[in-house]
Amino acid sequence: MKSQRIFPGIILIGFGAYFLLQQIGMTLFPAFFTWPTLMIIVGIAFLGQSYSGNDSEAVLPGVIMTGFGLHFHLVGHVSFWPQNTIGMLILIISIGFFLRFQKTGSGLFQAFLFLIVAVLLLFYDKIAGYFGLLQNGMSLVWKFWPVLLILIGIYFLFKKKK
Repeated sequence: MKSQRIFPGIILIGFGAYFLLQQIGMTLFPAFFTWPTLMIIVGIAFLGQSYSGNDSEAVLPGVIMTGFGLHFHLVGHVSFWPQNTIGMLILIISIGFFLRFQKTGSGLFQAFLFLIVAVLLLFYDKIAGYFGLLQNGMSLVWKFWPVLLILIGIYFLFKKKK
């Protein structure tokens, strides 16, 4: 019975604190009165449900929502934070799948798949320069690598289970 009250409890406490601080005009953290903060609160509620309530399926949405909220808070304010939003969001999803794998034993393939895509997106310029893709005529292939992702996705959708 305890595990069913963790998620709504954290949501109510988090949203209540958020709106109370906003209503009393707390100016200590004015940048936190935005939608990414609400995403973090919901993500923390999912993580609380996952780790305290033994609901292993709540790990992935918890990491994704908390990570996305943190990313959108940090992207414009911290100098070392990567500016490539798509690459970071995919990396956060990958981390979620790794943590889900740690708790459930499933999702390792997805974790590595998202990690590879995130690394490609985050370090595109360095990878292209390292392999000299722009100089040796491979730029056309490199430009259309998302088509490969689409084809692999279609394969997984229609692959028959043995």
